[in-house]
Amino acid sequence: MKTLYLDCSMGAAGDMLSAALIELFEDPSKIADKLNAIGIPDVCYSIEPSVKCGITGTHMTVTVNGTEENEHLHDHHHHDDDHDHDHDYDHHHDHDHDHHHDHVHHGMADIEHVVRDHLDLPTEVKEDVLKVFGLIAEAESHVHGVPVSEIHFHEVGTMDAVADVTAVCYMMHELKPEKVIASPIHVGSGQVKCAHGILPVPAPATAYILKGIPVYGGAIKSELCTPTGAAILKHFVTSFGDMPVMSVSAIGYGMGKKDFEAANCVRAMLGESGDTSDKVLELSCNVDDMTAEAIAYATEKLLEGGARDVYTVPIGMKKGRPGTLVCVLITPKDREKMVELIFRHTTTLGIREAELNRHILKREIENVETPFGTVRRKVSSGYGVTRTKYEYEDLARIADEQGIGIAELLAKLP
Repeated sequence: MKTLYLDCSMGAAGDMLSAALIELFEDPSKIADKLNAIGIPDVCYSIEPSVKCGITGTHMTVTVNGTEENEHLHDHHHHDDDHDHDHDYDHHHDHDHDHHHDHVHHGMADIEHVVRDHLDLPTEVKEDVLKVFGLIAEAESHVHGVPVSEIHFHEVGTMDAVADVTAVCYMMHELKPEKVIASPIHVGSGQVKCAHGILPVPAPATAYILKGIPVYGGAIKSELCTPTGAAILKHFVTSFGDMPVMSVSAIGYGMGKKDFEAANCVRAMLGESGDTSDKVLELSCNVDDMTAEAIAYATEKLLEGGARDVYTVPIGMKKGRPGTLVCVLITPKDREKMVELIFRHTTTLGIREAELNRHILKREIENVETPFGTVRRKVSSGYGVTRTKYEYEDLARIADEQGIGIAELLAKLP
């Protein structure tokens, strides 16, 4: 299984993540050219070698109107760390601005307009960019106690962050890893200065985004993980933990700007890992006061919310009462969201959690040309077996069009 492992032992920021990923490609300069062709207003990407603790990696520079974002914001938003200057998110406009440039603020609607209407990207990449910004806006909304619609991003900070997020989303689309694993995230320690004063590390928005994710602090007095870095990881990483057994084919070092005793970088490793096992969580609860219709509705909502599978089992409960066991299989990263959904859509007062290992077949979708047009077919293989199965939705559509049964249609397919 194509696996991407991200070592975040020195935190994570948008520019560090994008620089680490660009090193995974055979020709990073060609990828930089493609990034510049995306068309982010007034933004230019450039890559350059960077050495930390004797190790050579890449630093990704983003300039907005020819100037690096952090070069002219220090009197407004100074940081202990310059991993990624992306704290330029305000929820109001009452700050004294004494810079030489005009200050324009953008909200989520403006970012959505730029991403959807101006960027030369596949639709799925645009959606990834907006989902990452949605996580940042949600965190800022919670921290400041105002609706997401009132969250504003400083103009230059916005374009810088849009550039970092877009670069990562584009390269993830090109790399197409089937599994993304990251180490627990080192967030640093100490304090960070921003528009509203001195805040603890991790900054409140970063801490909110990282809820449910393994994090740790340390002796380094600096902000190692930024809101943009946290949101990118939250969106793309499928599980957090140790590096799996994998055969590595490419390694990338994305460098920050500051120097520490430890190499200030995110390391990305791309390769193949075993595809016969998979960790999932099973959330389960017993209910005895829900109607069949209510249970069916809850099952539907849990599946819509991202559950891998939902199933129910009739059980006998205390005092001889008949009840239902509701089992929900999920990925670890969806734990918090799925717990909330189970409590919302069932009457249970408690939820049990168990970690399971699944043994799975490798699954691929192939398009088969038939006399009735293209039909999707799922191919499952592994453990010495190979199985094929046509997609039900395609079969049902063609059966309706031809006025025949599915069994009769299957007899006519290759």
